[in-house]
Amino acid sequence: MALANEQSVPAAAAHPRHAALLAQLKSSKSAKDANFIDESETELAERYVLPGAEKQAEEENVEIIAQLADEFTCASCFMVRHRSQLVREDGADKFCAECEG
Repeated sequence: MALANEQSVPAAAAHPRHAALLAQLKSSKSAKDANFIDESETELAERYVLPGAEKQAEEENVEIIAQLADEFTCASCFMVRHRSQLVREDGADKFCAECEG
């Protein structure tokens, strides 16, 4: 395997055809083209919903239930746990078995 060093021939010089194509691409690209936005691609992209993305049109209804008397909120993971999961109390802070593992 050959390693690159200062004496290596640049890739463009090694392949004259690639050098000509690169020069053509550089000359055809202007600053005006760099800021061009293809509207058809933007409209197409808006139709797709990526996994995990927010769904704009749908509204979700979530019922909030108050913490019960036999539950506590873990000070480490902030999950509401049943009192049977309580392992340690440090003042007002309570910790669950999963966090104290």
